[in-house]
Amino acid sequence: MLETPDMAATIDFYTGVLGFVTENYQPDMGWASLKYGDVNIMFTLPNQHRNIPKPVMSGSLYFNTDNVDNVWESVKEKSLICYPIEDFDYGMREFGIFDNNGYLLQFGQEIG
Repeated sequence: MLETPDMAATIDFYTGVLGFVTENYQPDMGWASLKYGDVNIMFTLPNQHRNIPKPVMSGSLYFNTDNVDNVWESVKEKSLICYPIEDFDYGMREFGIFDNNGYLLQFGQEIG
Protein backbone atom coordinates (compact mmCIF):
# COMPACT_ATOMS: atom_id res chain seq x y z
CA MET A 1 0.00 0.00 0.00
CA LEU A 2 1.49 3.31 -1.11
CA GLU A 3 0.85 6.64 0.57
CA THR A 4 -0.33 9.69 -1.34
CA PRO A 5 -1.20 13.14 0.01
CA ASP A 6 -3.56 13.74 -2.95
CA MET A 7 -5.78 10.77 -3.72
CA ALA A 8 -7.64 12.50 -6.57
CA ALA A 9 -4.40 13.41 -8.38
CA THR A 10 -3.06 9.89 -7.89
CA ILE A 11 -6.21 8.29 -9.27
CA ASP A 12 -6.09 10.74 -12.21
CA PHE A 13 -2.45 9.86 -12.94
CA TYR A 14 -2.88 6.09 -12.79
CA THR A 15 -6.15 6.05 -14.74
CA GLY A 16 -5.45 8.90 -17.18
CA VAL A 17 -1.76 8.30 -17.92
CA LEU A 18 -1.27 4.58 -17.29
CA GLY A 19 -4.72 3.19 -18.11
CA PHE A 20 -5.54 1.68 -14.71
CA VAL A 21 -9.17 1.47 -13.60
CA THR A 22 -10.43 2.33 -10.16
CA GLU A 23 -11.49 -0.97 -8.65
CA ASN A 24 -12.51 0.42 -5.26
CA TYR A 25 -12.40 3.92 -3.79
CA GLN A 26 -13.34 4.73 -0.21
CA PRO A 27 -12.93 8.53 0.15
CA ASP A 28 -14.10 8.49 3.76
CA MET A 29 -11.35 5.97 4.59
CA GLY A 30 -8.74 7.65 2.38
CA TRP A 31 -8.10 4.46 0.42
CA ALA A 32 -8.25 3.33 -3.21
CA SER A 33 -7.48 0.18 -5.16
CA LEU A 34 -6.51 0.49 -8.83
CA LYS A 35 -6.19 -2.31 -11.36
CA TYR A 36 -4.59 -2.89 -14.76
CA GLY A 37 -4.92 -6.46 -15.99
CA ASP A 38 -3.43 -8.65 -13.26
CA VAL A 39 -1.76 -5.69 -11.51
CA ASN A 40 -3.37 -4.22 -8.38
CA ILE A 41 -2.03 -1.18 -6.54
CA MET A 42 -3.52 0.24 -3.36
CA PHE A 43 -3.11 3.82 -2.18
CA THR A 44 -3.87 5.40 1.16
CA LEU A 45 -3.76 8.90 2.56
CA PRO A 46 -0.85 9.49 4.96
CA ASN A 47 -1.22 7.88 8.35
CA GLN A 48 -1.14 10.56 11.06
CA HIS A 49 0.60 8.14 13.44
CA ARG A 50 3.56 7.67 11.10
CA ASN A 51 4.02 11.42 10.58
CA ILE A 52 5.92 11.13 7.28
CA PRO A 53 5.75 14.51 5.49
CA LYS A 54 5.77 13.14 1.92
CA PRO A 55 5.70 9.73 0.22
CA VAL A 56 9.07 7.96 0.18
CA MET A 57 10.33 4.69 -1.24
CA SER A 58 13.92 3.58 -1.60
CA GLY A 59 13.13 1.31 -4.55
CA SER A 60 10.79 1.30 -7.50
CA LEU A 61 7.78 -0.48 -8.89
CA TYR A 62 8.75 -2.61 -11.90
CA PHE A 63 6.19 -3.58 -14.52
CA ASN A 64 6.96 -6.31 -17.07
CA THR A 65 5.12 -5.75 -20.32
CA ASP A 66 4.77 -7.46 -23.68
CA ASN A 67 5.20 -4.22 -25.63
CA VAL A 68 7.34 -1.69 -23.80
CA ASP A 69 7.62 0.52 -26.90
CA ASN A 70 3.85 1.06 -26.99
CA VAL A 71 3.79 1.88 -23.27
CA TRP A 72 6.65 4.33 -23.75
CA GLU A 73 4.87 6.09 -26.61
CA SER A 74 1.69 6.41 -24.56
CA VAL A 75 3.31 7.90 -21.43
CA LYS A 76 6.43 9.82 -22.47
CA GLU A 77 4.61 13.12 -23.07
CA LYS A 78 2.40 12.80 -19.97
CA SER A 79 4.91 12.06 -17.22
CA LEU A 80 8.21 13.09 -15.69
CA ILE A 81 10.89 10.85 -17.20
CA CYS A 82 13.60 9.33 -15.02
CA TYR A 83 15.35 7.67 -17.99
CA PRO A 84 14.18 7.16 -21.58
CA ILE A 85 13.65 3.83 -23.27
CA GLU A 86 16.81 1.92 -24.04
CA ASP A 87 18.25 -1.58 -24.33
CA PHE A 88 20.37 -2.77 -21.42
CA ASP A 89 23.18 -5.33 -21.35
CA TYR A 90 21.21 -7.44 -18.86
CA GLY A 91 18.68 -8.28 -21.57
CA MET A 92 15.88 -5.79 -20.93
CA ARG A 93 14.46 -2.92 -22.96
CA GLU A 94 13.07 -0.49 -20.41
CA PHE A 95 12.39 3.05 -19.24
CA GLY A 96 11.52 4.79 -15.99
CA ILE A 97 9.08 7.56 -15.10
CA PHE A 98 7.94 9.20 -11.88
CA ASP A 99 4.30 9.21 -10.83
CA ASN A 100 2.62 12.29 -9.34
CA ASN A 101 3.92 11.32 -5.87
CA GLY A 102 7.54 10.90 -6.96
CA TYR A 103 7.47 7.09 -6.96
CA LEU A 104 9.75 5.60 -9.62
CA LEU A 105 7.87 3.35 -12.05
CA GLN A 106 9.94 1.21 -14.39
CA PHE A 107 8.57 -0.63 -17.42
CA GLY A 108 10.52 -3.36 -19.16
CA GLN A 109 10.44 -6.15 -21.70
CA GLU A 110 12.93 -8.93 -22.31
CA ILE A 111 14.94 -8.40 -25.47
CA GLY A 112 14.16 -11.30 -27.79
